Amino acid sequence: MKAVRFHEYGDPSVLRYEDVEQPVPGAGQVLVRVAATSFNGVDGNIRGGFMQGPIPVTLPHTPGIDVSGTVDALGEGVTGLDVGDQVVGFLPMAGTGAAAEYVVAPAGILTPAPRSVPLPDAAALPLVGLTAWQALFDHAKLAAGQRVLINGAGGAVGGYAVQLAKDAGAYVIATAGPRSSEHVGSAGADEVVDHTATEVTAAVTEPVDVVLNLAPVEPAQLAALLTVIRSGGVLVNTTVWM
Repeated sequence: MKAVRFHEYGDPSVLRYEDVEQPVPGAGQVLVRVAATSFNGVDGNIRGGFMQGPIPVTLPHTPGIDVSGTVDALGEGVTGLDVGDQVVGFLPMAGTGAAAEYVVAPAGILTPAPRSVPLPDAAALPLVGLTAWQALFDHAKLAAGQRVLINGAGGAVGGYAVQLAKDAGAYVIATAGPRSSEHVGSAGADEVVDHTATEVTAAVTEPVDVVLNLAPVEPAQLAALLTVIRSGGVLVNTTVWM
């Protein structure tokens, strides 16, 4: 089969389109015929060699943590899935990725693909959707009736975060630039703050229970966001300073 791999760390020029052996699913695994993968920031950081500590990969490595595709074969002991099922999943970050015609995935990380979008487009869902979910509910414990500020809601994670927070019954204040403000509003935000025209902390007139920061802010800007959180509230931050 064909796959995209890199044999050394570096910029996108290290990627090679080449022939590799098609994998065979083992016990508890599923062979997926790949419809698409998506390259996120973490994929670029892995390829660049910046994540060798937390995410050690074996070279040559096939990137692509997100996957959408069709179940092609089942390993021993797999239940709940059938050949022909359309699925999406978030692959193990240090394992072989989905930039290939086929990929083997643990059965437990796969879920039915949404039917509202084409199967290749669904590959854009897992990493960003799970990031939003984990931030809001696993870490912040967001609940109905709470107020949440999503700083940097114009990106992919922010768009999902707005929708998930509204669906959970929260009051959502979202910041975005002029190009994405309309999209963020249509996603369900109760208030949309244009961060290019208004200081975020000045726009939040009542304390919030949760701040989810998705913007690439400086440490001082992140500290300023603490001032809008009520006592006992939570700040979840995705910014990494390297």
